Amino acid sequence: MSSELTDRLVALTRDLILIPSTDSAPQERARAFTFFQNHLESLSGIRLQRHESGGYESLVALPAGSEHADTLMIGHLDVIEHPDLELYRSHIDNGRLYGPGAGDMKGALAIMLKLFTDLHRAHPGISLGMVVTSDEERGGEHGVGYLVRDAGLRAAHAIVPDGGSIHDVTVEEKGIAHLRVHSRGNAAHAARPWLAENAATILVQALSKLPSHFPVPLDTGEEHWQRTCSLTTLHTPNRTLNCIPDIAEATLDVRFPPPDTIADILAHLRGILGAGIEIETMVAAEPTVLNPDPLWFEITEEFTGSPARKVRASGGSDARFLCQAGIQTIVARPKVGNLHAPDEWIDIASMVDFYQITRTYITRRLLDLG
Repeated sequence: MSSELTDRLVALTRDLILIPSTDSAPQERARAFTFFQNHLESLSGIRLQRHESGGYESLVALPAGSEHADTLMIGHLDVIEHPDLELYRSHIDNGRLYGPGAGDMKGALAIMLKLFTDLHRAHPGISLGMVVTSDEERGGEHGVGYLVRDAGLRAAHAIVPDGGSIHDVTVEEKGIAHLRVHSRGNAAHAARPWLAENAATILVQALSKLPSHFPVPLDTGEEHWQRTCSLTTLHTPNRTLNCIPDIAEATLDVRFPPPDTIADILAHLRGILGAGIEIETMVAAEPTVLNPDPLWFEITEEFTGSPARKVRASGGSDARFLCQAGIQTIVARPKVGNLHAPDEWIDIASMVDFYQITRTYITRRLLDLG
């Protein structure tokens, strides 16, 4: 393992973790983009483009004079919100780098930045691009979705290190529905409930029907290729204890494999929750089938000595937008764990392995080099 490469990847990751680039902190997301721009501006022969959609920025780096690159590396700098800003720190223990966003996906972004810089310096004009977005955790519509749909982003191949693992390459992703559900009633003083229609009670009674239709699978360590529905928030606008609410709201995160569609899931939920519950769609994505480049599997086995597995993912990624545009997409990454938790981690040795696998893949794909 190259000590210099390891030190550089670790340093870049730790610098990025220090920036709490969450959805509620646009100034911190802007600071993270400045971090990337400052590093990339030192490269000659590169064209940087800044995009904005719905209040979310994206950065696209392409070879100068080219409208497109043959191969793109794509990642997102937004991370999950934690209430204590002091958590946005990192430490190393037993070969792992710990910190919010380490695995999803600031460690992968560090690898992308190092690869992009190294390859453009070693091979000026190489048809390699890099894309960094800031809304993947909210669905990606204003990041990769916007870039593909409205800004004309295209490529033959893409690498999205936001799923899978060193030996696991994602070939299918479940569909996603992020839904807001509402109930309405009549408000009254809590001492006179006979005058009210409690919106919270109406909603809770409707939501209580969901577990029998979406049973939580046992954690057997195996693939759970079935529908799931998770209640993620539940609240009313009340700020006093003695008022019965006339409005209640919850959010649901539904994941589903084919042959289900968004339309199927919405119809199913309307039937379960009943006519008195309104359903609003915030994020909707159909299941995705990927077709990763066979060359990636060959190179992974060369480096690791073990064949890479084709896996199916309960989570989603920005790969769905790329597949819809006909871009052959690889979803794999270093070993990571405890994603979205304060003690999220990435394995340092596997960061180096992933760097080497990806560098070899790009040079063979674009330069026909061993």
